[in-house]
Amino acid sequence: QVHVAQSGGGSVQAGGSLRLSCTAPVYIYSASCMGWFRQGPGKQREGIAVIHTGTNSTDYDDSVKGRFTISGDNARNTIYLQMNSLKPEDHAMYYCAAVTPSRRFFPCKRVRGDFSYWGQGTQVTVSQ
Repeated sequence: QVHVAQSGGGSVQAGGSLRLSCTAPVYIYSASCMGWFRQGPGKQREGIAVIHTGTNSTDYDDSVKGRFTISGDNARNTIYLQMNSLKPEDHAMYYCAAVTPSRRFFPCKRVRGDFSYWGQGTQVTVSQ
């Protein structure tokens, strides 16, 4: 059973933009936190952006701050990750994640263990 379904991604040249989307059932979307993680080749999965869907408060990793924007659409139970000024080091598999409804966090943190539901992953390739 797919709890969160993500789309978007692809290949782009450095300096370009991409947008990722992630849709969840309302009982998951409205729980508290959703976010985006990524895993580069040979690296650990890291949290890059999270959003509290009730307050729209956000938090970003320093590596993407000012370039990436996480946002939520309550009417569509969907979060987005707008990625601008992409760099080769952004090349990774990107995963959407959500917390279980029984755990209502605030504020949201980019901690992998806090998240129970994961998207299938989507590849983002950035070339020079």
